[in-house]
Amino acid sequence: MIRYECDRCAAPLSANAPDRFILKMEIYAAAGVVDLDADAATDAKEGLSAVLDQLRRADPDEIEDQTYRAFRFDL
Repeated sequence: MIRYECDRCAAPLSANAPDRFILKMEIYAAAGVVDLDADAATDAKEGLSAVLDQLRRADPDEIEDQTYRAFRFDL
């Protein structure tokens, strides 16, 4: 049997109660501004290479935590 309780006040909740709510939140990293000038093309290749090197060495869970989060609350 699944037991539900309020994630805010810890009060017991009934699975089919009309006053039970589920709150879901998804949070994404916002994209930054892209600068497209003439020098940016060569700088972009170097920058992209550096980012890819960092990603190869980084922990995948840490990368996900920095770019995406999902939460679910019973209220």
